Amino acid sequence: QVQLVESGGGSVQPGGSLRLSCVASGSPFSRTDMGWYRQVPGKEREWVARITSGQSINYVDSVKGRFTISRDVSKNTVYLQMNNLKPEDTAVYYCIATIWSRTYWGQGTQVTVSS
Repeated sequence: QVQLVESGGGSVQPGGSLRLSCVASGSPFSRTDMGWYRQVPGKEREWVARITSGQSINYVDSVKGRFTISRDVSKNTVYLQMNNLKPEDTAVYYCIATIWSRTYWGQGTQVTVSS
């Protein structure tokens, strides 16, 4: 069973930065594709970023140039560095892991961007 534990959420003013972390256990991390989704109440969950086991990286257009996804295999951790945050980035952010043809979700961490 893959387990994911996110941290790093919080409240920040527009233009600020946050770094989310997600520690994975229960799978060979180096072979696991990792990513982030976000969800606003009343809306569908939105894919944000992905980093594959082969280090291929993709972002949704709305965060390109502002967010950076990375992974540290030695710590079984994936990061989402979020810069120049905007109010529309406010959401619950979920870490996901895909391996063995299955996708696992973390519990989510709240990010609030407000003045």
